Amino acid sequence: MSWRLCGAIAAAVALGTPAASRAASALPFDIPGGDLADALMRFARQSGRQILFAPAQVRGLRATAVHKRLDPDRAIARLLSGTGFRARPAPGGAYLLEAVPVPRPAPALPRAIAPADIAQIADIVVVGTPGGGSRRQEAAFAVTTANRAAIDQLGAPATADVLRLMPGLTVETSGGKNGANIFVRGYPSGGDAEYVTFQTEGVPYFPPATLSFLENSQLYRIDGSVQRVEAVRGGTGALLASGQPGATINIIQREGDDHLAGLVKTSVIDDGEGRGDAYVSGPLGPRTHFMIGGYYSRGNGIRSPGLAADRGGQITANLRRDLARGSVLVFARYLDDRSQWLLPIPVEQTGRSIGAYPGFDPGTGTLAGPDTRTGTRNDGNRYDLNDGRGARIVNLGTNVELRFGDTVTLRDKASWLAGHADTTGLVSDNVPPESAVAYAARLGGAIGMLVTTADGRAVSPAKAVVQAGIWTVAKRIDALVNDATLEWATGVSKATVGVYATEYGSRDHWDIGNALLLTAQPQARRLDLTLANGTVVTRDGFASGSSFLVDARYRGSDLAFYGVEEVTLGDHVRLDGGVRHQRHSVDGSVRDTRAAGSGGLDGDPRTLYDNDDIVFGDTRSQVRYRGGAWSWTFGGNVDVTRRFGGFTRFSRGTSFPFFDNVRDGITVAPRIDTIEGGVKLTGPLSLFATVFRNSFQGLATTVIAGGAPIASIGGARATGVEVDGTWRVAKPLSVAFTGTWLDARYRRFFTDAGRTDLSGNRVQRQPVWQWRVTPSWDFEVAARKAGLFATLAYMGDRWSDVQNQQLLPGFLKWDAGLTFDPTDRLRLQATADNITNAIGLTEGNPRALGTQAPGAIFARPIPGRSVNLSASFRF
Repeated sequence: MSWRLCGAIAAAVALGTPAASRAASALPFDIPGGDLADALMRFARQSGRQILFAPAQVRGLRATAVHKRLDPDRAIARLLSGTGFRARPAPGGAYLLEAVPVPRPAPALPRAIAPADIAQIADIVVVGTPGGGSRRQEAAFAVTTANRAAIDQLGAPATADVLRLMPGLTVETSGGKNGANIFVRGYPSGGDAEYVTFQTEGVPYFPPATLSFLENSQLYRIDGSVQRVEAVRGGTGALLASGQPGATINIIQREGDDHLAGLVKTSVIDDGEGRGDAYVSGPLGPRTHFMIGGYYSRGNGIRSPGLAADRGGQITANLRRDLARGSVLVFARYLDDRSQWLLPIPVEQTGRSIGAYPGFDPGTGTLAGPDTRTGTRNDGNRYDLNDGRGARIVNLGTNVELRFGDTVTLRDKASWLAGHADTTGLVSDNVPPESAVAYAARLGGAIGMLVTTADGRAVSPAKAVVQAGIWTVAKRIDALVNDATLEWATGVSKATVGVYATEYGSRDHWDIGNALLLTAQPQARRLDLTLANGTVVTRDGFASGSSFLVDARYRGSDLAFYGVEEVTLGDHVRLDGGVRHQRHSVDGSVRDTRAAGSGGLDGDPRTLYDNDDIVFGDTRSQVRYRGGAWSWTFGGNVDVTRRFGGFTRFSRGTSFPFFDNVRDGITVAPRIDTIEGGVKLTGPLSLFATVFRNSFQGLATTVIAGGAPIASIGGARATGVEVDGTWRVAKPLSVAFTGTWLDARYRRFFTDAGRTDLSGNRVQRQPVWQWRVTPSWDFEVAARKAGLFATLAYMGDRWSDVQNQQLLPGFLKWDAGLTFDPTDRLRLQATADNITNAIGLTEGNPRALGTQAPGAIFARPIPGRSVNLSASFRF
């Protein structure tokens, strides 16, 4: 009985009074989900009831949150739900914790999960499952979940930053809060997020995973209204929803409960940016609950251009109505957010060593500034760099679930999105900084006059100069998506059939090129240059006009039918298999272009700034694609014990060409075959490890170099290992970790119009090794809860280009944070990002084909050190 006495003493210490019998009247409870031992101690204090338990019994277990008025019996039952324990009343009014007897029912599939529980229980995953969700331990595929605590600890400014917590993904957010590059498991891609589909509430909100200058994380921001983020790599993704064989990311919103709850949070970054997050949720009736929340932020950004380039907000709301046999969820979201699009800047490279270019801080510098903010291009159109990159969209959606008897369930998920996703940026050229004299010599002359455009001041011929282009891409997008399934569950079998239908479009207007001659310094100055022979090189700083124009209208549609069968064999084995057929259609028209003519727009060959301009013609060309493909998968999961299991799976998926590829005449439909298997361990050490082998055929990657798209087409193979988990070393100390080893190489992969075989080269932008380790220590200060955490992240060597000539050396990055709770409702947090000011390159110079000479180069490093201070109050 000594363990019971230990538990009683622990509870009595937390309570501060002897155990006593108390009336079972409703009491207000405010106990967050988390460590079970901590939750039990909170319950003892708030209820005045002792709990007899052995601390070793509950080590590593998680409690369900309780935030409402309940009688103690119901409160402790809710707290312990899903832990395998129950509380039995003991003499004197105390509770005795004991294990729930485990019955041995007849073999059957896991019970259906109520839709209202999905947002509340962190262990449930929706993405990758054909029904209403399953637990991660039961999933026969690789899936990782970032809960709210992990998201808050990360302090992610960009939506894509959350994916750093997921193994198998290489994430680059050095380009700003919008417009990330996300790479998956060795899938060859030139940028954006070509093989990543984002969903909210289980339904894609914009079906094309990527359009040029648009990836889906740009259309959603993580704020206080988000409960958690799920990510499936490979697995069943090729079968369900949009049929994404790469990675499917599902963003789960908070939902209301039977009590009023909410959060108000303010944040300040040391670069001057301020942000506010808030949400409120609760009941509107016995069966109706609501949530509304969002954020607003404003600031210059770490790479300050001298103006409030990062600004905007989002508001999200949902309403759930529970029916007698089902539920209806409706949600709405409005996003209006933009940030500076960050491009490569001058740095110094000598072999594997990366350093600062003289006068240019690699952690905070940017070419954009007040002098380059606005101007008029050669075609007479004005631009404003303050427009940046972002989105202004409306998104509406529904989730309906109806149960007919005990065997049939109908589910329908729908989403409608419309708005703008525009980009304006200052894009570095392919030539690194050089003296003005050298620049003039490349044009075949000597300097006659070199002055600053704004005020006409003379500039030294020895001054270092660069070119950077004004690129504007305007997109007006829309999408309507519907995913309907019918599930039939009887005994050991669960069959699901589904229909996925979507129609979407984009109205594009691009203007690429428009090079400015600038001083090679942060917040650069525009320059005007005239050669000694009288040739005029620039006009208001512009050394050229448009080099690539697009005026296009696209419509796309997809119709897919799929079926999945799941079978449970005995108590421990689950098998599943399924097929999908999808038809993909694209129609559109693109306005033709032509050269401006001899002497350019003004007809004068001595004005060099417009001699090579491209202009729109008077005709349009049609684009059209029709294609279809089968996908299939089969896999199995084995639960060796309650806490240990494994899975294996084979899948074949297809990705169809998106609008820009069809416009450029690239109509290959990539096919991906994946074999994978993994083990899953839960307990004090939670470990999820997956081994995979991918084979790719018909892939296409595209970069814009020399003012036009350049494509590479072929295949690749990738073998890798993904690991993620948490080791709860002791009650106050835990270590979260993720890691990926990847060997991805091109195979029968050709560029340069098929003349150059790149077989054997490593797939661009994806390292062999990457990992992150986050130890956390929970402690108390003056009897108040506090915590310390730190993250050491490693990104290995990568190649920026398919030719494997631009090396991006590996680097280490340190982050750290501190939390302190002055009260049970108030939390203060300080987070430091990139503490050591590491110079980590995530991109070389895509505009330069082949190697960059040692010395000054263009590349895009990660942002420098920043500190974020926040205060949050929940109720």
